Amino acid sequence: MPFSTDTRRFAVALRQHALEMTSAGGSAHIGSVFSCADLLAVLYGGWLRVRPEEPRWAARDRFILSKGHAGAGVYAALALRGFFPLAWLETHGQDGALLSGHVSHRGIPGVEFSTGSLGHGLSVAAGMALAATREDSTREDASHRVVALLSDGECDAGATWEAALFAAHHGLDRLIAIVDYNGVQSLGRVQDTMRLEPFASKWESFGWRVHDCDGHDHDAVRAALDAADAHRGSPSVVLARTVKGKGVSFMEAPSQQVLWHYRTARGAELEAARRELAAAALALDPHGRHPAGALVP
Repeated sequence: MPFSTDTRRFAVALRQHALEMTSAGGSAHIGSVFSCADLLAVLYGGWLRVRPEEPRWAARDRFILSKGHAGAGVYAALALRGFFPLAWLETHGQDGALLSGHVSHRGIPGVEFSTGSLGHGLSVAAGMALAATREDSTREDASHRVVALLSDGECDAGATWEAALFAAHHGLDRLIAIVDYNGVQSLGRVQDTMRLEPFASKWESFGWRVHDCDGHDHDAVRAALDAADAHRGSPSVVLARTVKGKGVSFMEAPSQQVLWHYRTARGAELEAARRELAAAALALDPHGRHPAGALVP
């Protein structure tokens, strides 16, 4: 099946599940989930080398969600890939549930590391990548890749740039960072909070190879990841240009994006979002053969 077609359906299904999860559990960050949904769909729709039936497979690629507050998106992606039952998603953010608001690895197949304290994920990923370079090259797990998905807001943190220096110093070419560059953080816009531009030049000056792409164009994302994977001698970063709340028009609206960093969709807003996502799913599959609850290969 065509890669781009499958991952677009994956992305819509992921958004549908995340919308229901955050609404039912009363959690936030749906705008953050939606901005990286296409990135997660490309990764879990086939780019990452993983085995849902064998979550701890030694040769698997390691994925770290540094922007851990978007955990609902990773949970939905893992369930759609078959790491655990879709029914688990219904418990998200509720008392006693395994699936917490920030992504957690405790008891959840497919999650490598609990995150949510921004600025730490790249350090963890760099450590994993360094360990991989020191493995016996004849071992099965000697060629795995490490991918870390960061928010643009956490690039304000000094720890992020310490990790970037560390990774370049050690030539960690199995490490790929993706920055979900949606331009909105917490209570304001990135350019007003802590200006990042010239962003690409900063990464290059730290010794990284930079790949820039539209984070909602699945073919462009895959091409950027493939180019990063092929590069040798230094780590790579993909600057994925995204839109906060992508997929639901009123969340995407510039005047509303900051609001949807924390807001929970309920009532009329929930129904409106459901209608837009259902229409998007129908446009991709007019015959309704792949509903949101179906596993995506």
